[in-house]
Amino acid sequence: MDTVLIASKRNRFVNVGIVIIFSFCILFSQNLLISAKDANTDIYTGITPTLNYIDNIQAVEEEIFNKKIEEKYKNFQIMEVEKGIKHIKMIRYYNRKPVRINVVELSTDINDKLLVKPAIASKTLSSKSKISTMAKNENAIVAINGGYFKPQTGVPLGALMIDKKVYTGPIYDRVGIGFFDNGYAMSRIKLNATVDTNIGGFKIDNVNQPRMLSTHTIVYTRDWGKTTPPSPKYGTQLVVNKGKFVGLSQQSTEIPENGFVIVGPARIIEPMSKAKRLKLKLKTDPAWSNVNHIISGGPYLVKDSQVYVDMTAQKLSSIGGRNPRTAIGFTEDNHLILLTADGREGASVGLTLMELANLMKEFGCVQAMNLDGGGSTVMYINGQVVNKPVVSGGIPLSHSLTVSKKG
Repeated sequence: MDTVLIASKRNRFVNVGIVIIFSFCILFSQNLLISAKDANTDIYTGITPTLNYIDNIQAVEEEIFNKKIEEKYKNFQIMEVEKGIKHIKMIRYYNRKPVRINVVELSTDINDKLLVKPAIASKTLSSKSKISTMAKNENAIVAINGGYFKPQTGVPLGALMIDKKVYTGPIYDRVGIGFFDNGYAMSRIKLNATVDTNIGGFKIDNVNQPRMLSTHTIVYTRDWGKTTPPSPKYGTQLVVNKGKFVGLSQQSTEIPENGFVIVGPARIIEPMSKAKRLKLKLKTDPAWSNVNHIISGGPYLVKDSQVYVDMTAQKLSSIGGRNPRTAIGFTEDNHLILLTADGREGASVGLTLMELANLMKEFGCVQAMNLDGGGSTVMYINGQVVNKPVVSGGIPLSHSLTVSKKG
């Protein structure tokens, strides 16, 4: 798979090196000498109490971040949202027509209290709510809309993982972004899922997704809702509770709170009713073993620092044209970039995917992808929707991406 994981530690070391040099310059310029030795340790102290060395390093590092933002977005309105988070407002012109754009650029290296993760509308996937509601539930400072979803129900259409728990599997191997403790990764994602039993295992095609083919075998957990969807033609449903088979059904059935239901062709599923134990195993391909969260979208916008829009490959030809857009990407120095572009009005006509891709590359993304757009495009900052969605305040959404503070 085409995974790219930013080597944030390397960039962190470079930044720290620069910070240390600046810090020593400041120390020497102020004639601060390390001269006294602590009687109980081998650590030298004696720096003037008015200057804390660690605080000084962090202050210089933050100053470098601020300078980078000022240089990148000069001539545009820049606002500080929180330490390590900047909000930039701009109007760009395409064919002499305006596009209103909001950008959030953030660095968890500058502020390690920042937590970036997806949020769902409710306790079950078949739900929708406005971004302001999801953001408030997460005590979010910043939020944008997430990936695609089924409009009638709110079920996410694509890979979604929150706190290492897989809520939904990928569709069409679309691109997703993974969030790690100290960096990000982006790749087209497949699901590697099986149900293992004492009489042999079998492959699972997806988890908590609407059925696309009658031949697919899909697992539904309680995250989907209280009951399963109908069985396909010649299909059946096998109910598992606490690792044990508890029943077969040809109709929709209740999903156990401590189990799951396998729905698919009877010829595959019915033999598994003889198993004494059944265990669901869910993995992603690529195997992001340390990933905390995943959110998917598509298509790619930037791949390996080059504009790369694989709309046809990801079966997204229907989202072309000029529309409101939402995008996410990350830079080589481990900054996360969130962007919305308003559209479908005279004051802001929206962007094509190629225009969006070029913009994300211009802002320094080494990897970037498109999220859901159109009526879903919305950005929330500190209690307010800062862009102008097609529907005031934004339409009800399936899920979002939030930025909050730990603790």
